[in-house]
Amino acid sequence: MDLPIGIFDSGVGGLTVAKEIVAQMPNESTVYFGDTARVPYGSKSKDTIIKYSRQIVKFLKTKNVKAIVIACNTASAFALDILKTEIDIPIIGVIHAGAITATETTKVGRIGVVGTKGTISSGIYEKTIHEINSELEVIQKACPLLAPLVEEGLINDSVTDEIISRYVSELKSRHIDSLVLGCTHYPLLYKAFRRIMGEEVSLVNPAYETAKELKSLFERENLYASNVGEVFHDFYVSDMAERFSDFASSIMPGIVKKAGIVNIEEF
Repeated sequence: MDLPIGIFDSGVGGLTVAKEIVAQMPNESTVYFGDTARVPYGSKSKDTIIKYSRQIVKFLKTKNVKAIVIACNTASAFALDILKTEIDIPIIGVIHAGAITATETTKVGRIGVVGTKGTISSGIYEKTIHEINSELEVIQKACPLLAPLVEEGLINDSVTDEIISRYVSELKSRHIDSLVLGCTHYPLLYKAFRRIMGEEVSLVNPAYETAKELKSLFERENLYASNVGEVFHDFYVSDMAERFSDFASSIMPGIVKKAGIVNIEEF
């Protein structure tokens, strides 16, 4: 089925998901939308996130996508179930795959979850993990400053390390052995989390796991491309296209050439 995969996020964080999809599914084309005019999503209300997500899905459908990946934990938590009932193509989020992996990696039964205020307040990771195994303990921590720091490009900055250390101090004191990076921006801070948490804690990257889940979906639904069409990767944003392109090129070198600007409020 030679149509692209639609991927969207509040900004650059979803590029971690796009990168994994491109790596694991090299014959598939993609259309990525980053809502850079309205980032961050984590501090906004559920109704607002649902409104934004509906607008983006309408835009992606104009690009004839065959499936959509919500590459944003907050939008996955608040909008996925509603969008599933409203569109006629497969749509998945980033929470389910990460939750499954966390339950499989913990040995002591204590899982930490870090994410935006929206994701943590929704309780979606705790709910999903307990649906898999109700006996596991889930300790959650909202980290509202991390996504903006990533958007500002402060990935390898001592300030970012200090803030991460403060956020995860409680999780470390509770002796978790599995930590879900519950925001798609956070895999870009993987090295910092690894330094701070230590080797004994498994870091769960939902971006990687979501690409695996998408592959399974394509196998079940027979959605794979025919391998005869030209593969392309298009990128769109709602603001700051040049800045997005510069950052995205460092995450996905050779793939991101330029980003088009979309007035998403029209959708």
